[in-house]
Amino acid sequence: MSNQTVIVEFLLLRLAESPMLLRLHASLFSFIYLMALLENLVIIILTILDQHLHTPMYYFLRHLSFLDLCLISATIPKSIFNSVTLSDSISFLGCALQLFVVVLLTGSEIGILTAMSYDRYVAICCPLRYEAIMNRGFSVLLVTLSWLNGSVLGILYSAGTFSLDFCGSNRIYQFFCDVPTLLKLSCSKEHVTINVSVAIGVCYAFSCLVCIVVSYVYIFSTVLTIPSRQSQPKAFSTCVPHLVVVSTFLVTGAVAYLKPVSDTSSIVDVLVSVFYSVAPPSLNPIIYCLRNRDIKSALRKVLWGSRISKVLK
Repeated sequence: MSNQTVIVEFLLLRLAESPMLLRLHASLFSFIYLMALLENLVIIILTILDQHLHTPMYYFLRHLSFLDLCLISATIPKSIFNSVTLSDSISFLGCALQLFVVVLLTGSEIGILTAMSYDRYVAICCPLRYEAIMNRGFSVLLVTLSWLNGSVLGILYSAGTFSLDFCGSNRIYQFFCDVPTLLKLSCSKEHVTINVSVAIGVCYAFSCLVCIVVSYVYIFSTVLTIPSRQSQPKAFSTCVPHLVVVSTFLVTGAVAYLKPVSDTSSIVDVLVSVFYSVAPPSLNPIIYCLRNRDIKSALRKVLWGSRISKVLK
């Protein structure tokens, strides 16, 4: 019987060795985290308070913001804490929980993005039937299915990964626990469970991508036939941001999970992980709200109302 060391904790990637650079990393990640927290909370609060934003599009956007808020909270705070305390460790249970949460949230986010593309398809291609199709019950069903699919993927990925034996090095070449880097540490010869889980995840993501692409083919073909030149920019302004978000999220996620894992970390691996775990929660609110008149109007009403209340006091 070969001797195997039981791993009780993992060591996450330290993004810098110098204490000064570690403090800079902690400051940068803290700024990104606080900005993402503020942006997503603003969208959640506005879509709850403003009656004009009680539509399917903003209902999905609210859930997307909540998912983004949770996703960045699952990875960044631990990295900041490790940089401040000069520690790299994360417990075995903590790593398993982090992996489960990250996969659950990313899987659910793909479902929400697919629901948003279908919502835009119905709004632009079938405007007269929009309220009948995208009623509250159907919207709640799409969101529930997204969360359920994400939960199933989270269970499959975490159970499949941590059913393997880990021996030797416990150094994870990533700033959070994810499947590709953990598989590199496994000494198990058979990876059947996790391979099946990854195959299911790929099929799920690919089916969502197909639905999104088909939706946008119909959307753009319909928009190009609109006779009014004023309506075309408005239609594109509601679709292009969503397409940018979807493309960035799916492409970087696919690169992270499908590319071979190297024995050492590289700046490319770190950047790819940042693009699908940190960039979307930080940039999604800006991309969706930069040219969104409804969100801007709701924000002005809230700010103006708070000013009036202060004057009256």
